[in-house]
Amino acid sequence: MRYFDLHCDTLYRAINEGKTLDEPKFHLSISKGKRFEQWVQCMAVWVPDDITDEAAWQLFNDAYNKLINEAKTESVKLCTTAEDVKSEKTTFIFTLENAKAIGNDIAKIATLARCGVKIVTLTWNAENAIGGGSQAQDIGLKPFGRLAVAEFEKQGVVCDISHASDKLFWDVAKVAQKPIIATHSNSRRITPHMRNLTDEQFLYLANNKGLVGLNFAQIFLNENPDKSAICDIIKHAEHFLSLNSAAEDVLCIGSDFDGADMPKGIIGIESIPDLYEDFFKANYSESLLEKIFLKNARNFFANL
Repeated sequence: MRYFDLHCDTLYRAINEGKTLDEPKFHLSISKGKRFEQWVQCMAVWVPDDITDEAAWQLFNDAYNKLINEAKTESVKLCTTAEDVKSEKTTFIFTLENAKAIGNDIAKIATLARCGVKIVTLTWNAENAIGGGSQAQDIGLKPFGRLAVAEFEKQGVVCDISHASDKLFWDVAKVAQKPIIATHSNSRRITPHMRNLTDEQFLYLANNKGLVGLNFAQIFLNENPDKSAICDIIKHAEHFLSLNSAAEDVLCIGSDFDGADMPKGIIGIESIPDLYEDFFKANYSESLLEKIFLKNARNFFANL
């Protein structure tokens, strides 16, 4: 099986807990992932809202050094060009969750790009210099945010609006010249949580060649998180697919491994074949499943 995951927090967790990226107790580890025929993993460094800009930048640099060193040790390919995602080897894509790491320093965006960052989640839950997060719904794109979005695009870094306030989402949509994505966000129609996407937001992403990664976090899958299960992941996928024929080409996986509590049936990355099988039993064709589990994300990054 071949698998592409748009979001996990394993890199941050490894730093925070003093572990390696091959820690067997994590949802995701290098050894587990290498069992796939092809595995492309977006490795995010999460930046908490409550640390200083200086501490956030240091955390980013610590994550970069850890990813570089461990990838080299484990013979993992780091994505530096569009062609890298086509490799049959295990490939990591470096991503940043929360642009707080750059503060209000536009020059740091070029540094992110030089470090191989391909995706930046613009906010986390609070506001930063870019704009408002999902818990700052009255805040949209700030003046610095407008400059930053343009610079991200210039540097080849994709803007991720998972965690964005609704106002920020639509402000970014107005100024973006390139596709934007939601690496780990579900349907608000199915689970009415502010971190999930409205139908209108999903349709914008679908119609503008973006991506949406299905998030496995219990709280975003079911209004009763403790009751969440694999079937809820399928419900969110089915709703998105019902909205627009273009959805088949934008729906992906954004697991949120090592950053959230998992639903019943998902232990970690070793459960992905079971998830695939449950989709198949729900009458999803192999061609559609290949898009969701690999091709949509791979094609997007191969054409950046």
